[in-house]
Amino acid sequence: MRYFLLYLVAAFLILCCTAPKEQIPPLETMQQSSGKITIYQMMTRLFGNKVTVNKPYGTLEENGVGKFNDIDQTALKAIKDMGITHVWYTGVIEHAVLTDYTAFGIPLDDADVVKGRAGSPYAIKDYYDVDPDLAVSVPDRMREFERLLDRTHQQGLKAIIDFVPNHVARAYHSDVKPAGVKDLGEDDDKTVAFKASNNFYYLPGESFQVPKGYNALAYYGFPTKDRKFEETPAKVTGNDQFTASPGINEGFETVKLNYGVDIQNGRKTHFDPVPDTWNKMRDILLFWAGKKVDGFRCDMAEMVPVEFWNWVIPQVKAVNGEIIFIAEIYNPDQYTNYIQTGRFDYLYDKVLLYDTLRLLLNGQRQTQDIHAVQKRLEQVNHHMLHFLENHDEQRIASKAFAGDPWKAAPAMVISATIDRGPVMIYFGQEVGEPGKGSEGFQGDDGRTTIFDYWGVPEHQKWVNGGRFDGALLSLEQRQLRQFYTDVLTLASTNPALTQGDYHDLTAYNISTGNFDDKVHAFVRHHDTERLLVITSFNDKERTTKVQIPTDVAEAIGLDVSQVYIARDLLWREAEVGFDKSLTFDVRLKPYSSFIFKIK
Repeated sequence: MRYFLLYLVAAFLILCCTAPKEQIPPLETMQQSSGKITIYQMMTRLFGNKVTVNKPYGTLEENGVGKFNDIDQTALKAIKDMGITHVWYTGVIEHAVLTDYTAFGIPLDDADVVKGRAGSPYAIKDYYDVDPDLAVSVPDRMREFERLLDRTHQQGLKAIIDFVPNHVARAYHSDVKPAGVKDLGEDDDKTVAFKASNNFYYLPGESFQVPKGYNALAYYGFPTKDRKFEETPAKVTGNDQFTASPGINEGFETVKLNYGVDIQNGRKTHFDPVPDTWNKMRDILLFWAGKKVDGFRCDMAEMVPVEFWNWVIPQVKAVNGEIIFIAEIYNPDQYTNYIQTGRFDYLYDKVLLYDTLRLLLNGQRQTQDIHAVQKRLEQVNHHMLHFLENHDEQRIASKAFAGDPWKAAPAMVISATIDRGPVMIYFGQEVGEPGKGSEGFQGDDGRTTIFDYWGVPEHQKWVNGGRFDGALLSLEQRQLRQFYTDVLTLASTNPALTQGDYHDLTAYNISTGNFDDKVHAFVRHHDTERLLVITSFNDKERTTKVQIPTDVAEAIGLDVSQVYIARDLLWREAEVGFDKSLTFDVRLKPYSSFIFKIK
């Protein structure tokens, strides 16, 4: 009945929204509440895995795999207790894998167009199903996922899943689509390169060729491994390569979806009538909304026309106004467009804040560059999702990044507190997981694999055989996890951080000679709550003066005739007193941070 009602709503919306230029609510009516979102991203198949074999290209039986059922109430409560509000379950929707599920009516995937043994979670092969790897009972896999959603909600958490709109696996086929739903490409005219009503782009007269040099699973065999994949006419790759012979470093395992944009003809758009792909994608989003999913992280969102998002997001929010949409986007010049026109709630802030902080940690930027980022994003920074790790980025503790999880502590504090935008951590980040090991397709590159079955060693110490109590963690790892808990809890609950205004102190204190270019400070305030956040990216201890200039003091309601003190909320060890010029001295250890409450 629930799905029937959803489709009735969808049918009504189709009548009202048959053209991309429909009236939509003004932006301010679509904003989320004043609370700050904190996201815990987990690679679902790795999170609960207890097996420690870690054989390169190991099978599911050899290396193990985490299940929906592993993520129990104990695990979720521990995540919630870290100050987390949302869990992003990565890799839920069924994608191409090299594990045999034919006994359950799921065809074997072709090894020559799958990366790794467990496959990319972004090579979707059935938008209406979940990954069978994640189920204890494969026939009951959707019900196991629904129970995970129920557990998540029972803990007061919200659940985000991936929506992958730009591309699908080359062998896409839905085995469990609802009655009346046609598969992608089922009605395509394959004799032409482009047609607005087609779901895919084609290369007529050409057959797909497996990339030269690609040897799936290295020296391991698989029944479908023969260095061939039958596809005539060839489809265009997910990363817009219009060739039947894509390179080994291209997105050859995926094919591009057609949203009515003639990419090879000046990117001319054909949005009236509404392209078939738009309707199919809307129905998929409504299907998952019906499962009580609370949000969608939209993969490669800027490779899909902004007009589609403008059309589809209001329709989904008409069913559930609390659902959030997060765009993976890397072009700052398009940020405002994807918020105002595209109607996204939040966007990745990788290119600006993440890159600045990472380069600062490596000595290639200066702390005053952070304020430049905030000024550039002044009108939209509460829409920006901050992070230091995710499945695409190298682990902080890896040699390729910082090499030491504590070295990034000041960057984490800034990410979590500098504005009202959400902040995210990646599972294992809170215990210093370094992403070591050559797992298979991905190799040893400082990231945790997304392509192969694997155990995540430092994270597994916290899992402790499914107890999720951290008993196997070292003292330093427990302290690191407590640090993350304190930062995220403050970020998600303190009104100065969830609602307050921002004032930079760095430029002024550098100009007066108080700071060098590796010390950073700002103030956040809301009503009478005033926090001063100071961080040091120096590798040596130093004592520095911190002064609040007159204009900032007036803006946050400080009276120079009064006496103020500041107590640290992060470590709860430091207390400083201001002199009459609103200046105090503070000892900064290497890569240290304080969050002072001014009283």
